[in-house]
Amino acid sequence: MNIAVVDDDKVIREQMDSLIEMQIPDCSLESYATGEELLGAGKRFDIVFLDIRMDGMDGIETARRLRENQDDVVLIFVTGNREYVFDALDLYAFQYLLKPVDENKFREVLERAAGEVAKKKEKRVLFIKKRNLTLNQADILYIESRAKKVEIHTARSKDSIEIYATMEELEGQLGEDFYRCHRAYLVNMAHITEYDNDSITITNGDTIYLTKKKYGDFVKAYMWYLRDGGISSV
Repeated sequence: MNIAVVDDDKVIREQMDSLIEMQIPDCSLESYATGEELLGAGKRFDIVFLDIRMDGMDGIETARRLRENQDDVVLIFVTGNREYVFDALDLYAFQYLLKPVDENKFREVLERAAGEVAKKKEKRVLFIKKRNLTLNQADILYIESRAKKVEIHTARSKDSIEIYATMEELEGQLGEDFYRCHRAYLVNMAHITEYDNDSITITNGDTIYLTKKKYGDFVKAYMWYLRDGGISSV
């Protein structure tokens, strides 16, 4: 599970880090002092604890931008002011915690948030508006870019689904189980059977490109995927 803590108060940031590590010791935890740092990291998170009043970009604007690329993130606002509660609700915040952080309340909220993440992972779908088509993400093997179109290869059909879309658009909708291994390929890590430093083999026998400079990052992401409960097809 990938969790981020964003707060410009170092003491509070370290307090939340400590509580999270005690409760979910095997999570991947990142801490940031500003919203700009969070967005600049370019990482996908399951849960984000987000301060609202910060120097530079505030938490509300940070959340809006985060939602543009990852609409399934579980957002928990942490603030000393009640006045932002309606802004938080507009962004579908999971919880609104007041400072000073009550440790028992924090543990309760984190437990419920982890449960919400688990439910979201049970069955995720990709909705393609231009075709009024809904695909179970678990059935997608990989996605291939071809000029202005993309081809979605699935486990349920020998024929790919061709649509007008960009890889960036689909990458933003899909969960962290998918990895952009090449500018032209987005792979579902659940369907990987083998890989080397320049290619990945899929369960249907297809081989797709892996950019060599991404090899180290891919291996790290794949190991995190397996550790977080992904089932290797090897």
